[in-house]
Amino acid sequence: MNTLIVNLKIVKTTIIIFIIVFTFQSLGSCVLNKNTIQPTNPIPTKRQLTWQKMEYYAFIHFNMNTFTNKEWGYGDESPLTFNPSELDTDQWAKVIHESGMKGIIITAKHHDGFSLWPSLYTDHSIKNSPWKKGKGDLIKDLMKSCKKYNLKLGVYLSPWDRNHPDYGKQEYLKYFRNQLSELLSNYGEIFEVWFDGANGGDGYYGGSNEVRHVDKKTYYEWENTYKIVRKLQPNAVIFSDSGPDIRWVGNEKGYANETSWSNIYRDSVYTGMIDYNRFSAGQEFGTHWIPTETDVSIRPGWYYHPDQDSKVKSLAKLVDIYFNSVGLNSSLLLNIPVDKRGLIHENDSLKLHELAEFLKSTFSNNLALEGNIITSSNNFKNLKKQINDNDTDTYWYSKSDDEKCQIEINFDKPINANILKISEHIALGQRIKKFHFEIKSKNQWKSIKIGTTIGNKRLIRFSTNDINAIRITILETKDVPVISEIGLYKSPILK
Repeated sequence: MNTLIVNLKIVKTTIIIFIIVFTFQSLGSCVLNKNTIQPTNPIPTKRQLTWQKMEYYAFIHFNMNTFTNKEWGYGDESPLTFNPSELDTDQWAKVIHESGMKGIIITAKHHDGFSLWPSLYTDHSIKNSPWKKGKGDLIKDLMKSCKKYNLKLGVYLSPWDRNHPDYGKQEYLKYFRNQLSELLSNYGEIFEVWFDGANGGDGYYGGSNEVRHVDKKTYYEWENTYKIVRKLQPNAVIFSDSGPDIRWVGNEKGYANETSWSNIYRDSVYTGMIDYNRFSAGQEFGTHWIPTETDVSIRPGWYYHPDQDSKVKSLAKLVDIYFNSVGLNSSLLLNIPVDKRGLIHENDSLKLHELAEFLKSTFSNNLALEGNIITSSNNFKNLKKQINDNDTDTYWYSKSDDEKCQIEINFDKPINANILKISEHIALGQRIKKFHFEIKSKNQWKSIKIGTTIGNKRLIRFSTNDINAIRITILETKDVPVISEIGLYKSPILK
C-alpha cells in the first residue's frame, strides 16, 4: 500500500513538472530571450519606450504671433489682438489623425507670455480676448478633440516670458511653476512637456522695456521643475536640450545625425547652451538614455504667415525628412502652423495627406516576410517570430562567440524592394556601432550601405533591384547585438 502511494506521488510530480516545462515552451522564445541576455546600460524607462513607439506627431504653433505676423512676440501685445474667426480644434485633430500622426503638442504659452488657457496667474491670457467673449479655453477644446480622434496631447510652455514683470528674478519661478501645474492638472493625460532652450533677452517685462539675461544653467532650477511634472504627470516625457527624457536633435531642418546614439552624459549639456550641437549625435558611452526628437516646420516659419502659403514643403522634401528623422533613431515632431481663421490651411492639409498616402503605400507590405531567414547564430527555432513579426518585444541575438554575426534572408523568387528597415531591441540598450548591408541580385552580392548606429529604427533607401537575398553583417558592437525587426519595402516613385 505504501509503495502504491509513493508511486502515485512520483507520477503526480512528473505530471506537474511536464506541465511546467510545456508551459514555458509554449510561451515562446520571447520569454527565454529575457532570461538569457542582460541589458547594456543605459536603458530606456517605460515612459521613454512608450514615447519612442509614437515616432511621428504634430507641433501646433498657434498663439498671439499668428495675429501679429511675427515669430517672436515682444510681450506688449494686447489680448484683444487674439480673435480667430473659425477656430476648430476638431479640424486640427482630424487632419493630424488622418495624416498618421499620433499626437499634438500645442504652444500653450510662447515667449510673448500670452496663455491659451484662462490662467489664474496672469491677465495676459485668452480670458481677456474677444474669442468666445473671454470664456474660451483652447487647451480644453484641444483636449476634447484629441480624445475624439485618439490622439495624445502634449504642451509647450516657454520658460522665457517677455511679458511678465518678474522674469529674471526668483519670483518668476513661482509663477512659471504655477502655470505649469495648471496645464498638468486640468487637461487630462499629457504625453510630453516641451521646454524651449530659447530664453533671455529684450522684452516688455510689464512695461520696463529692457534687456534681461539669465544664467541658463542655474536660473530655472530645472530639477525642481521636473519634480512637478513627475508628480502631476508621471507618464509624461520631458523635452529640453538636456532631457531628462528627450533631447533636441540640434537643428530645425528635420535631419538627425547619421550616427545617432540615444546615450549621453547628461551633465555635459544643459537647456539653452550655445554649443549644444557638438553633442547632438549623442555619446557612445553616455551614462543616460536621452534619445533625440527632430523638430521642423512644414513651412519656412513656425507660425502662420500668409506670404508662405506657396512655400509649404513638397512631398519629396517631407519624405526625405521622415527618412532622416524616424529613419535615423529619432522621432519626428512636424510643425503645422494654424492660420488666423483658427484652421490648418488647405495647402498644409494637402501635403500632410500626400505624405500619409506615401507612408501607408510604402510600409503596409513587408516583403521580407516572403523570405527564409538564415543566421550565423542559429539559436532560435522560429526566426520569423523573432525578427519578422512586427513585434518589437521579440528579438534575435547572436551567440557571444559568433564571429560572422550575420542575418541573411533568401527569396525563392526575386522581389522588388528599395527600402530596408532594421531595429534594435532598445529595451536592452543600444549596442550596434557599425553594420554592413548587402543585396544579392542576379547571383551577385552588392554592397549597399556601411552604416554606424541603428537604435530604435534605421531606414535605408536604395535603388530598386530584383533581389534574391539580403545580408546584414554586424561589424562592431558594444555588446551582443539584439535585433527586433527587419523589413523590406517598395515605395512608390515620387513625381
